[in-house]
Amino acid sequence: MRLIDENNEKVGVMTFEAAVDRAQSVGQDLVMVAPKAEPPVCRIMDFGKFQYELSKKERDAKKKQSQQKLKEIKFHPNIDAHDYQTKMNHAIAFLKKGFKVKFSMFFRGREMAHMDLGVDLLKRASEDVSELGTADGAPRRAGRTFTVVVTPGGGRKV
Repeated sequence: MRLIDENNEKVGVMTFEAAVDRAQSVGQDLVMVAPKAEPPVCRIMDFGKFQYELSKKERDAKKKQSQQKLKEIKFHPNIDAHDYQTKMNHAIAFLKKGFKVKFSMFFRGREMAHMDLGVDLLKRASEDVSELGTADGAPRRAGRTFTVVVTPGGGRKV
């Protein structure tokens, strides 16, 4: 196997037993870093410290990533004008904070006969927030529900 010592210097190719003896004489561990290489590459290092630094890097990377959250605003086709405006104010606040907003239109019973009214209401909702976000296409149907997702940023009208 090819050996790299504790100072990151290439020692050369040697037997496994010789590499283990050398690592033990220094008081550190022998870690195989490239097992598929020909010959395999091993490094003399403190394995506990190596694992700690690796987990520290992963924690820092996780801290720096931003989670994309989705907020949902639910409608029914027979919504009152004031209720609609209240829900739109919530949607505007969510978009200003940088959240995606999902408008959902639910249909119950006889409302199923007037799905076009619900789709028009969803289009109106996505147009009302078009200056804050972009609607991802036309309303999509899933059973008794129509949905539109609006992402924050420069908008275009749907």
